[in-house]
Formats: sequence, structure tokens, C-alpha cells
Amino acid sequence: MSGAQAARFSGLLNNRWGRIGLALLAGAGAALVHPPFGFLPGLLGYPLLLLLADRASGMKGGFWVGWLAGFAYFFIGCWWVAEAFLVNPAQAWMAPFAASLLPAGMGLFWGLATLAYRWLRPEGVRRVLLFAALFALLEWTRGHVLTGFPWNPAGAGWAAGSAMSQFASVAGVYGLGLITVAAVSAFAPLADAGPRRPRLIAAGLGVLTLSGLFAFGAVRLSSAQAVETPTLVRLVQADIPQDYKWSPEAYQAILGRYLELTSRPGEALPDVVIWPEGALPTTANDLFSSPDAQAVAAALQTGQTLLAGLSRGEPDPSAETGARYYNSLFALHDEGAAGLRIGPIYDKHRLVPFGEYLPLGDLMGRIGVRSLVHVPADFSAGPAPAPISLANAPPVQPLICYEALYPGFTPATAATRPAWIVNVSNDAWFGKTSGPRQHLNLASYRALETGLPVARATPTGVSAMIDPWGRIVEGRRLDPGQAGIIDVRLPQPAPPTLYGRWGDLGFAILMMIMLTAGRRRAGNTGADR
Repeated sequence: MSGAQAARFSGLLNNRWGRIGLALLAGAGAALVHPPFGFLPGLLGYPLLLLLADRASGMKGGFWVGWLAGFAYFFIGCWWVAEAFLVNPAQAWMAPFAASLLPAGMGLFWGLATLAYRWLRPEGVRRVLLFAALFALLEWTRGHVLTGFPWNPAGAGWAAGSAMSQFASVAGVYGLGLITVAAVSAFAPLADAGPRRPRLIAAGLGVLTLSGLFAFGAVRLSSAQAVETPTLVRLVQADIPQDYKWSPEAYQAILGRYLELTSRPGEALPDVVIWPEGALPTTANDLFSSPDAQAVAAALQTGQTLLAGLSRGEPDPSAETGARYYNSLFALHDEGAAGLRIGPIYDKHRLVPFGEYLPLGDLMGRIGVRSLVHVPADFSAGPAPAPISLANAPPVQPLICYEALYPGFTPATAATRPAWIVNVSNDAWFGKTSGPRQHLNLASYRALETGLPVARATPTGVSAMIDPWGRIVEGRRLDPGQAGIIDVRLPQPAPPTLYGRWGDLGFAILMMIMLTAGRRRAGNTGADR
């Protein structure tokens, strides 16, 4: 930039209101990197945030610039949560609160990262490493504390399946985010005063790192040939809006729609048919005790397996309501004359706060919050995720909805590693917003990290078959608003990835190296307390 432009920019950085505006701009830019926008220049929001933290007035100011940037980031990235409250008109008044309180809470993690950076007050170009490491540490914390909310980590800004995303196979999405934030933040010292040489070297190393990510990914993809297995999978997307399910008289029409898509003729008979989470507005208990169970069996042919997302209840006298409820995936195998056999059942392990359970439920119930969020009884969490065996297909790791956000839920050792992942989700709550597209991108990172294909089924989109390199199998995708089926051969797994073997160990090592290197030669540590 010209000298006059640099002076104006420096003036904004040193002005309180200018910092507020730039902090919001930094968070908004970083958010626009994610689907469906793909605005890669928004990555410059990270070096801008570093500069704002440098110029902040003390630790308090350091926290607030981070919080403001985080609020803008999560407001743009998560505004779609408000859509769920518009499904029921009686809850519509809560939509603005949901759209603002979630980013306000998630922004705390960004604020703590910039507060810690400001407290340490590093100097010189090495501060880039410290900034990236602290930011990544708080990203990881956000994904774990109080069950975590790992939506749109920085690394997932690269479209899954692209060359830039492939490093997730080594260090996971958090490691990819660490490297990405460090690389783009290396441009921040260009705005510093003083000798040009170290600043240019820092920027050059940033360019070299980004080029290295691309080269690694390009080489990995050059030998990434998806090989089909004999297993034929059918993904069913009925395009049933969430508000339609509230109508009792709609049940038979919804059931009929799923049965028609299940039995629709294809070029070959699918081995496995997959219905999404919440496919039918009923419980498994009611379905299997009614004639509708025979209708489901009639839609299948002998030897087929149906994976169906259904809630279920189990009697439990110790529970307040006399039963425990689970969000489950049922494996139903058609045995011809013997009828429909209920096979393995996977119970969702990681539940959605305020959606499937109410945190601090007893306290919240006493103060009336339970009645506001319409959670009459909490779901119970199932055991830790583990693969299930199917009668006519390779072992599979189910991940129900929200669970697809979490790295590390799929076993990686030779003895326990499944052949594929199935992700069923009820994204109908979020309509045609950006939420379902971002969810698809995040679920695709589980394929990258594990080297396993992911079969994804939702009621209203996006349903797709994802290969072990995070790419959607060509032509095997149904977007929001589309109804139909996807018949696709299950891709063969890729060899186990380094991330699959190590988990977050590689990320932790990289982060510790950056923390150590960033702290060396730091100036007056703690002087700004």
C-alpha cells in the first residue's frame, strides 16, 4: 500500500473505534472463507486480528478485539441456528436470541486467545508463531469444553477434498488450522516499522508454507484413485420439510414417500439402504409395534439391510419419566419369510446441548428454561462410538448428525478400523441456509482424517457419498430441496492415515514447537498485566 494508505491504516489500528470496526471486519472476513462463500481473501482476517491485538490497550483491550472478531465470525458462520426456531411459530421469538447468544459465547474463545497473546506481549516476527499457537489451542478447547462446539474450525476453511485440505490426513483439521493461521499471519509483520529484511523473510515463509500445503495435497491427490467395492449403497433423501412433520395426518404420506424411494427400481439391487436421522415422526417403539413394520419389510427385498435413524425409549424406573430415550441408528435386515430382523443399534454418544439435552437440567427446570426450549425429557448418551457389523456389508462406524463434527470418533487400529462411515443427520431444521452445506464440508473432513469413505443421508440435503480423500463421488450428491435416491458403489478405504494412527499428537507437537519458538526473545512478558 502507498505511504498515505499505510498512515490511514495505522491510524485506524491506533483508534479505539477503528479497532472495533476492524475487529468485526477481521472476523467477518475469516467467516466468509467457509462454505458456501469460499472467499479466500478473508484469510487476511487472521493477520489483521494479530495487528489489532498488538495495538490493543492492555489485556482488556486484547480480549475485546478478539471477542468482537469472534462474534462476527460465529454470527456469520452460525446464523442458521435461528432457522430451527422458525419451524415452530410459537418459538420464533427466540430466533434472534439464538442467533446472537451463540456467537457471543463462542467469541469468548477468540477473546481468550488474544488476551493470552496480549499478556505475553511477544515482539518481532516470531510473535506470528505464538499468535497461531494460542489461537489453535483455544480452537481445540472450543471443540472439547462442555462437550464442545467444533463448528467451522479455521482449518475447515479449505474446501474438503481440495489440495489444501489434504494435510488434515497428517495433523487433523486442528493441525491444518494451526498451519494455515500461522502462514497467513506471517504477512502481519509487513505492517511493522523497522528493518524490512526480517519482515520480508516472514512473509516469504508464509508463502512457502501455503505453497507446501498445496504441493503436499496435489501429490496426495495425484495418486488418489477411488476403487469401487461390490457393496451397493442407496442414500434416500425424501425432501420432507421439518415443519411438515408436525402435522399428525402427514405421517402416512411421509412413510409412503420413504417406502417408495426405498423400493424404487435401480440398475442393481442395493445391499444397504440408508434413511436419515429423524426420517419418520415416530419412535422405533411405535413403529415396530404397528403394521407399519410390515410395510417397511415389504419395501425391502430379501438380503437387504436398512439403516434407519429413529429415536427409541427403554423402560427405566430410576429415570424421572420412567424411561430413557436415545437417538439411534437401527440396522434392519430383511430375512425374507422370517421377516425383518433388528440387528445392531447404535445410540448417539455426543448429544446437542439445548436440542437433545438441557445442560444443568435440574437447575434449568426449576427456573423455567426447560419449558422455553421445549425439551420435555433429555435424551441419554450412548456409549463411546464403535463400529457395528452388518449382515451384508463391511463394518461401519455410525455418526449421528452433530457427531460428524468431531475428529477422533472413528477407531483407526487394524483390529477395530471400520471400512466406512455413515453419517445420518436431520438438517431439515435448517432449511436451505448455509448450515447444511457447512455440515457437509465438516463431515467430509472425517473422511480426510481417517482415509474412510463417508455415506451421508439427510432428509432435505445435502446427501452424498464422499470418498476417502474428502471428495464427493462424481454425480453422487443431492442438494437442499432435491428429492431422490443415490445408488453408488461403496469406495474402498484408503490406507490408514497418520492422523488416524496418531490422533491429535501431531497437532500438539506442532503447537508446542510454535509456542516455544514464539516465546523466544519475547519482550517484557507479563508487563502489561
